[in-house]
Amino acid sequence: MTQQVAVFTNVGERTNVTGSARFKRLIMNEEYEEALSVAREQVENGAQVIDINMDEAMLDSKAAMVKFLNLIAAEPDICKVPIMVDSSKWDVIEAGLKCIQGKAIVNSISLKEGENNFKHQAKLIKRFGAAAVVMAFDETGQAETQDRKFDICKRAYDILVNEIGFPAEDIIFDPNIFAVATGIEEHDNYAVEFIEGTRRIKQGLPHCKVSGGVSNVSFSFRGNNPVREAIHSVFLYHAIKAGMDMGIVNASQLAVYDDIPLELRNAVEDVVLNSDAEAGERLVEIAPKYSGMAQENKKEDLEWRTWSVKKRLEHALVKGITQFIEEDTEECRLEADLPIEVIEGPLMDGMNVVGDLFGAGKMFLPQVVKSARVMKRAVAYLDPYIEATKVKGSSNGKILMATVKGDVHDIGKNIVGVVLQCNNYEVIDLGVMVPTETILRTAKEQNVDIIGLSGLITPSLDEMVHVAKEMTRQGFDIPLMIGGATTSKAHTAVKIEPQYRAEGDKKGVVYVNNASRAVGVVSNLLSEKNKTEFLQKTTGEYVKVRDQQARKRPRSKPVTLARARANAAKLDWNNYTPPVPKKLGITEFKNVSIKTLRQYIDWTPYFMTWSLAGKYPRILTDEIVGEEAQNLFKDANLMLDELEVSGKLQPLGIIGLFPANRVEDDIEIYTDETRSEIITKSCQLRQQTEKTDFANYCLTDYIAKRGVKDYFGCFAVTGGLAEDDIADAFDVQQDDYNKIMIKAIADRLAEAFAEYLHEKVRKEYWGYATDENLTNDELIRENYQGIRPAPGYPACPEHTEKKKIWQLLDVENRIGMKLTSSYAMWPGAAVSGWYFSHPDSKYYAVAAIQKDQVEDYAIRADMSLEEAERWLGPNLGYEN
Repeated sequence: MTQQVAVFTNVGERTNVTGSARFKRLIMNEEYEEALSVAREQVENGAQVIDINMDEAMLDSKAAMVKFLNLIAAEPDICKVPIMVDSSKWDVIEAGLKCIQGKAIVNSISLKEGENNFKHQAKLIKRFGAAAVVMAFDETGQAETQDRKFDICKRAYDILVNEIGFPAEDIIFDPNIFAVATGIEEHDNYAVEFIEGTRRIKQGLPHCKVSGGVSNVSFSFRGNNPVREAIHSVFLYHAIKAGMDMGIVNASQLAVYDDIPLELRNAVEDVVLNSDAEAGERLVEIAPKYSGMAQENKKEDLEWRTWSVKKRLEHALVKGITQFIEEDTEECRLEADLPIEVIEGPLMDGMNVVGDLFGAGKMFLPQVVKSARVMKRAVAYLDPYIEATKVKGSSNGKILMATVKGDVHDIGKNIVGVVLQCNNYEVIDLGVMVPTETILRTAKEQNVDIIGLSGLITPSLDEMVHVAKEMTRQGFDIPLMIGGATTSKAHTAVKIEPQYRAEGDKKGVVYVNNASRAVGVVSNLLSEKNKTEFLQKTTGEYVKVRDQQARKRPRSKPVTLARARANAAKLDWNNYTPPVPKKLGITEFKNVSIKTLRQYIDWTPYFMTWSLAGKYPRILTDEIVGEEAQNLFKDANLMLDELEVSGKLQPLGIIGLFPANRVEDDIEIYTDETRSEIITKSCQLRQQTEKTDFANYCLTDYIAKRGVKDYFGCFAVTGGLAEDDIADAFDVQQDDYNKIMIKAIADRLAEAFAEYLHEKVRKEYWGYATDENLTNDELIRENYQGIRPAPGYPACPEHTEKKKIWQLLDVENRIGMKLTSSYAMWPGAAVSGWYFSHPDSKYYAVAAIQKDQVEDYAIRADMSLEEAERWLGPNLGYEN
């Protein structure tokens, strides 16, 4: 084994925005110097090649790749190893190759789009003197059997070596590693097919190399890291002997073959080599024994039940155990003089322990929410006794929280509320879509200490500014906290804080970027000792931010709308015929099961909701948060199981495909193929900064002008109309954990539904990609033709465009989804957008636009200039 591993090349993939949350954050924030440290760490940890990928929808992938590679060129301790430039976009790969000084590797090319494209890309790679990863993928799909693997690789080899003159030693075949022991009989031989396919490729295609993504083989055991490491080790033991030269594998987490416990190694060997039909079941049976999961099946250790009642309460709070909480609370009440003393004494003592552990990073947000559930059950039990004594307890302060008018999103606000309650703050939660007058009236009536505003959609930013102005007008003198997905420190400093300036030690606007910081902010704002200094420091920071914004030069020079349109994307409409949809008109989807949608879930954002950072499935084995991520994942799937059986939550969706043509920067949508009657027009925005190597993109560029028959689509989906009702039922039970869980799951189902419908559109209803066969990971990475941009997002940032979708599809009448006054979708777990089919269509950011385009847009969209400036506020490249 040692001899084999010595010649095996490890490929590090942490410099990949799709695989590393840390690297993605650094690149998105343009913290390139720190991003270099990620590459350096990989080399120091033994990576002999580093794979670099910048494929992120909200990123200028080409520019990011060029900038990062140019920086690497000046770092000898990084560029001493080969660079693998990785992208699904050929222009990014080509730009990257121009930056690499030594011999590069391209990841990847294949025959899936036919020989002409394959030859074109291979010739360019050869010209750059680079090596190429060649996927075993042709026009009919990925190769699964050893025969298909060899046949596709031989076909590619013959083209590369015999027709193009591509050096055989520069060819790296990836014959596709798939998961084994999935419970599906057809998958059982996947490891053998790869190993034997590798053997045939190495024997029959001289001088080439073989690579693969090793983690794929163990995917069915995600969450059980020791078993996965054993599978990787055994698989590599046989694959390397068969001729595998390199692969993506974490060498530091690779078990030594001879050190694997004999029982586990034999079971894994049987699975990898597919020794018999029962091999998978045997490994599943013994796997918990090697992961610690076996403890779950043992009788719970109840030794803690022998402790003193105060210690039992603390243990229950820290561990989130509700089973005995009423029994222990009653015992504690009987020992106390007043029932309120139970809350102010042992319960708060326990929550203080929770707060300390959370602050020290030894507990995570999901655990804190479970602790809050225990606390609420105890308080609910004590409430009648407290009411009878008419003695009220004390709190650390009273905070009013609300999602502003027009916005229905409240997951983040709910989490912040729970965390504050865990730290003995009284929270008055007014819910969602709360008008300014209600917020301020309640704040006065309840004599609150702080107001907290939340919002997700960009129009909510204006609502927050309005609240701040009204607080000034009405003479408020309490702090204002700002939070939510679209909020930022810059917006708070520039737009909100000037409307409600700190005076002395009372007023003040503070931006809170995540739930874990809320307690610290509130503590400082309500501290007699720290408040003045904290507000002065915050105000000083905002002054610096405003100064920076004022001095900030635009990254690109603005151009006139006429010049931007002159530089529109030039698509070859003479040699392209837009595909005709198989089914025009509207189609409703009211019976798609949760079972079906589960296969399309992207789980990474689910963990982000709970403030656990990491990409799924890798997060399940993370050294720090892995155990809690596994618990969260298990609870989510248990809830999905229950919803699947009960039918309480029914996802609903609707799509529409229509004849359409481009007219300047509008898309006219017609009733039928005569194209004589316009139903509506979608008004789009064009990038308006100076471009040298790129077009000034507008979504209308992807639609043909009149004279060519083209088509356009739209959709709307929800995870289920009952989302709020189910959450409210959990709220009544003082169960914040499941209240937040149901909303997080409904969000994932809505996104999964959008992905599912887009696939149905591509393969069936529009039918321009009938042979598409992508994995869920490939769907998440958008490795398909066409896009589905959503109004309110960077490519089409104007939220009022949603009403066109509602008009076209009759959304409210057909499936019950609604739009608020600010064009937020109800229920909150909802997605809507447009469908584009052109193969060159891609996502981008409109970014800053100028007044001539805003004026033009106001006319096209039939709204006043003031209204257009309001809806386009975040994109205005000028002061209004």
